[in-house]
Amino acid sequence: QVQLVESGGGLVQAGGSLRLSCAASGLTFSMYAMGWFRQAPGKEREFVAAISKNGANTHYADSVKGRFTISRDNAKNTAYLQMNNLKPEDTAVYSCAAGSAVANGYIYTTSWQYGHWGQGTQVTVSS
Repeated sequence: QVQLVESGGGLVQAGGSLRLSCAASGLTFSMYAMGWFRQAPGKEREFVAAISKNGANTHYADSVKGRFTISRDNAKNTAYLQMNNLKPEDTAVYSCAAGSAVANGYIYTTSWQYGHWGQGTQVTVSS
């Protein structure tokens, strides 16, 4: 079955960095667009970043643009989220998601476009 396993979360001070990884199995990774979403306590899940299946196109939420970078390594079946200059408001559970993509350039920014989800990893940013 399809599995997406996130890692790399933790506790970091404001201004610090973390790199999240999302290891995929049970699917042809190169055929899927990937995304990262986050959910803070008491808030709805929100879109963070997305990347097309060939890695050529990316898109970010305004709140993380210029600080976060999404990437992927199709040879390793892994997607990444590099998070720099972290802020307390970035504190949340971060989940990766995979969505079947017909065309190379497709990226998805809404959760319903993704058919597979990981369990999530906690990121806590202290002030």
